[in-house]
Amino acid sequence: MVKPCWKPHDDGDSNGRVDGLLWSKDLGHHVYGQFSMAVIQANNVVEDQSQLESGALSMTNPGPQGTFVGVYDGHGGTEASRFVNDNLFSNLKRYVSLHQNISENAIRKAFAATEEEFLSLVQKQWLNEPKIASAGSCCLVGIICNGQLYIANAGDSRAVLGRTERATREVIAIQLSTEHNASIESVRDELRMFHPEDPQIVVLKHNVWRVKGIIQISRSIGDAYLKKAKFNRPPLPPKFQLPEPFYKPILSAEPSILVHKLRPDDQYLIFASDGLWEHLSNQKAVDIVNSYPRNGIARRLIKAALREAAKKREMRYSDLKKIDRGVRRHFHDDISVVVVFLDPQLINGRPSPCSLSIRGGEGLPTSANS
Repeated sequence: MVKPCWKPHDDGDSNGRVDGLLWSKDLGHHVYGQFSMAVIQANNVVEDQSQLESGALSMTNPGPQGTFVGVYDGHGGTEASRFVNDNLFSNLKRYVSLHQNISENAIRKAFAATEEEFLSLVQKQWLNEPKIASAGSCCLVGIICNGQLYIANAGDSRAVLGRTERATREVIAIQLSTEHNASIESVRDELRMFHPEDPQIVVLKHNVWRVKGIIQISRSIGDAYLKKAKFNRPPLPPKFQLPEPFYKPILSAEPSILVHKLRPDDQYLIFASDGLWEHLSNQKAVDIVNSYPRNGIARRLIKAALREAAKKREMRYSDLKKIDRGVRRHFHDDISVVVVFLDPQLINGRPSPCSLSIRGGEGLPTSANS
């Protein structure tokens, strides 16, 4: 639920609004400025989850105040992304409470605890619900606190900073997150280094590099069938079963973390699942944010991506919009976008007393029959 901290120019709908397969919260306020969120559904059941939390970042009072953003791109079902959305932030608050500050260590522990809890859930449910063993989620987190920005990523979602160049006054795009996708040569090298005994650790299949010929990402929360060999057997569906046993986790839940001291010329952050970046370059996304009003800018980014998706299939955007969920996945992925604007006066001074919690996509279909 959202606690009141709305100000003039908010879009007036505290929980966002749904228009067909599109959910959006066009403009809201967080501790350090304004934000805009949007989600477009492509899958039969939306697998992307996202959240923005503003206010207390620990369970103790007084404790650090700030803004937390999470984008969780699920695959193999909704179980992992929903679990991360329900548990990662509370796990972070627990570890921050122990140390009374945000730190890389607290973030790593929160990721590890969320992974451990989800694998415990898989252990309890998988014999009756075997598909939960193949459910996983990319996990992108941004935390702004005390003038510092922390970016943690496992998977291939992306965080991009828009920064004003002092000499030219142009806004340039700076990618802050490290991605873990087998299409990236350094990721394939890392996998080969960790698994020297396995010549099939990455396989080129239909011109796409995949880990074990199955999945593109090398890090995630969940995907128990590639973490623990005991889940890689019946009743797991045969398409997920590996022909040979493995003795250490193939995928990792360890996030790559960047810590950045925010500068006055850091204008805004774009957090998005890979469905956006499949169609828009970093600079194109920043150019769009820089060229239009803040109100509804996350929705505008999604529409720009959908126009590109339609163009690639030589169809009109208006025709793409008529395609229903499920079938829509053949044209684009679920896409979640959170644009966080940074007010330098609030970042370097006293943050506004703004406490809220909002989740992206509330009201979109949560089951195949809804």
